Amino acid sequence: MTNSSPSPSLTVALLPLLALIGLISLTISIYGSDALAGGCQTALLISTGLCICLSMSIYHIKWQVFEDSIKETVSGATVSIVILLVIGMMSGAWMICGTVPTLIYYGIQIMSPKFFLISTCILCALVSVATGSSWTTIATIGVALIGIGKALGAPVEWTAGAIISGAYFGDKISPLSDTTTLAASVTGTDLFRHIRYMMGTTVPTMTISCAIYLIAGFYVCGEGELHISEYTEGLARTFNITPLTLVVPLVTGVLIYKKVPSLITLSASAITGIIMAVFLQGDILKCIAGDDISGLLAYVKGAMTTLFTSTHVATGSEALDALVETGGMGGMMDTIWLILCAMCFGGAMIGSGMLTSITTEIIKHTKGIYSLVSATSLSGIIMNLTTCDQYISIIIEGNMFKDVYREKGYESCLLSRTTEDSATVTSVLIPWSTCGMTQSTVLNVATMAYMPFCFFNFLSPIMTIICAGRAKRQFEKKNVSM
Repeated sequence: MTNSSPSPSLTVALLPLLALIGLISLTISIYGSDALAGGCQTALLISTGLCICLSMSIYHIKWQVFEDSIKETVSGATVSIVILLVIGMMSGAWMICGTVPTLIYYGIQIMSPKFFLISTCILCALVSVATGSSWTTIATIGVALIGIGKALGAPVEWTAGAIISGAYFGDKISPLSDTTTLAASVTGTDLFRHIRYMMGTTVPTMTISCAIYLIAGFYVCGEGELHISEYTEGLARTFNITPLTLVVPLVTGVLIYKKVPSLITLSASAITGIIMAVFLQGDILKCIAGDDISGLLAYVKGAMTTLFTSTHVATGSEALDALVETGGMGGMMDTIWLILCAMCFGGAMIGSGMLTSITTEIIKHTKGIYSLVSATSLSGIIMNLTTCDQYISIIIEGNMFKDVYREKGYESCLLSRTTEDSATVTSVLIPWSTCGMTQSTVLNVATMAYMPFCFFNFLSPIMTIICAGRAKRQFEKKNVSM
């Protein structure tokens, strides 16, 4: 059912959005980093109710319009939700089979004082790609690297900047990342096509960032002994560290190269990881299963537990225990809950015509691809500043511009890339956002202190605008060939 009522005025259209901003700000101030566990979801549903009430009372829009719009919006996220569940399985399998521990074990040993900053950035990027989570990377190996940096005489704000830059690079391009999956889903882009298209901006930005960290390392890092034995010995003592575990990401890479559908690729990767865990990490699976079961059933229980819920492996090091902890499918539930509530809000804003009113006003000031990409990028940053959450920013930004990009003939991957280059990476630079508060607390470095050194994060929106010209040429070439 379509909405035949007159379009809401811009003032009315902004009311639910402003209410959402206020409620989320209040939620963040009350719950802090725990706001994603229910507070933000509640704010979204209240704002959804406000949108519907205003529309029904002022513009006499029928309830059925909202019901149909919400159903359509939520149904569009079903594949994304299934992918997130499979990602939860995959992340658990990659950890328990030893893939992630092996990457960390070898990666951490390549560091030296003068190359500490660039090594930190690259190591965090590898871990983040493997885990799909910038938060996990920063809260685990990032915390360890802060301590190592202090021992080397590296300024803590430089170290924090390198950690966050690497972590968010990996978060952006990892098929395990919930924000990557969300950006692709909201804009209607295939996951791996989205990742491939992002390489055009992500790789140059990361290259520039690494060059800065490489040069800076010779000037800001002192001499010192790199205390990594606690981590390498703990990993070697707990896991069977072997290059054989890298077969899992190799298989995943081949499937991605072959352009196998993302759901199949991720499922195959999770299954491969569990098979490798049975052969290489049998003792860990038995430990996860518990003492009340033995034999073949212990392997089955350990594998199933790894896939669907949190696992805890004792390594003898508190930092490593947190690093190798996994969440399985259950660890994705807060994100899925948030997505469903955000989709309800987006569906109500679409059904009421309010989102169209806001978008129309923005589009009035865009004349070409540079201004459109700039407006999209700026909107992502503003959404982060106001809603204080990257997930909500991605969903709102994607829904606001999806039809605009389609009408102008630009492919959805341009929108998904711009959304990631703005909404995802800048969230951690905002002191009052969930990301900014969390990472500042975890690293014990003020957001405003590390912000100037997160080169990847603040260069990404600039790079996406610069690369808009290339997208324009591709678009024009495509039109000529048609």
